[in-house]
Formats: sequence, C-alpha cells, structure tokens
Amino acid sequence: MINKTVKNVTEACADIQDGATIMLGGFGLCGIPENSIAELVKKGVKNLTCISNNAGVDDFGLGLLLQKKQIKKMISSYVGENAEFERQLLSGELEVELIPQGTLATRCMAAGYGMPAIFTPAGVGTEVAEGKEVRNFNGKDYLLEYAFDADFAIVKAWKGDTAGNLIYRSTARNFNPMMAMAGKITIAEVEELVEAGELDPDQIHTPGIYVHRIFQGENYEKRIEQRTVRPKK
Repeated sequence: MINKTVKNVTEACADIQDGATIMLGGFGLCGIPENSIAELVKKGVKNLTCISNNAGVDDFGLGLLLQKKQIKKMISSYVGENAEFERQLLSGELEVELIPQGTLATRCMAAGYGMPAIFTPAGVGTEVAEGKEVRNFNGKDYLLEYAFDADFAIVKAWKGDTAGNLIYRSTARNFNPMMAMAGKITIAEVEELVEAGELDPDQIHTPGIYVHRIFQGENYEKRIEQRTVRPKK
C-alpha cells in the first residue's frame, strides 16, 4: 500500500507553475478545494487555464484567482454569480469557453477513461458547434468534443485515506469524482484523513489509483451562493 499523504497544501501544490491547465472540482461553492485555491492565490501563479463547472463568487472560490487576474482562460458551464468574471469577459481580459454542463462532465469522464473524444447531441445547431465536426448517427447529428487534457486535477472530499481513496458527500459528488480520474496529477484535499483500510470499501467513490497526493485541509467555510430561507410566521 502506497502512502500518498503530503504534509500540507503548500507541499501538495508546490509544482503548479504559470500556464498550467487545472481542473477544479465542486458544484457552485459546494465541494470546492478551498485550501488549494487559497494556496494558488498565495503562490501567485498566473496564466492559468481553469476547468470548473462554475467560476466561484467575487470573494470566494475561483473568484479569488479572478480578482488577482491569475486566470487566463475559464472553461465552465455556469458563471452567473461572479461580477468580476463578467467584467473581465466583457472587457476582453479573460478568455472564456462556455460548455453545456453534461458535455463538461462527459469530457472529464472521457479523459479519465482514456478516451480521446466523445460525440454528443448537446449544442448541435448553436454557437457551441461552430468550427467543430458534426457526424450523423442513425439520422441524428452529434458534435465531436475532445477529452480534456489537464496538468492537474484538484478535488475536495469529505473523507480520504493515506492510500488516496476518497468519499464525497451529497452535491460534492457532481464533478469531483470524474475530475479526480482525469488529471495527469490529481491532488485531493479532505476534511478527515484516516489510515489505509479504515474506510468501508463499499462507500469509496474514487479509488486511490487515481490520486497522487492527499492532505487534510482545514478551516473550511462551505459558503452558500444564495441562501434562501422560509420567512418567519
């Protein structure tokens, strides 16, 4: 059994350099690698290409990297909660590739499975299809979309062990598991780190074979993008 534990987030992210392409797990602000994002801000790496379902909010998540203008290109499916993202997009400071959410997920999965590309009906006949190959199968058109090629995948799990096995909770499972499979180097931060063999094998979502480094994070805020509560009666 290989111990993949590193001391802290600084050691985990030490070799992430300018110009890297990085997948970042999470859905909205749920299950995002908060510690690793903060470390990238601290390191000051720039010209990053970030693949993420969303772009955080102005003062949290990937919004922190956007504030420092460390991101060159965002590849996302939802970006509606971030005013700084909008400003950089409209001013031409930020390159943006908007992708249907299912296509984003499947391109991550294809990378993890070792598949070079997929065919999907999503986006046919729209701006998404411009410049892309369209092929007809059984009378229906499909777009050719390539698997992602990411230098790093950074994910966040609820619990993990020293062999890199991971368990996610609820909505955090939306993108973290498939991104964990897809990076050339996968870094996992977890709320609780235990010894190998302590996790129930039937509960593991990401096998340790996909994870290269793991560390226990700290001080998670777990913010909510828009909190809606029932009015008092």
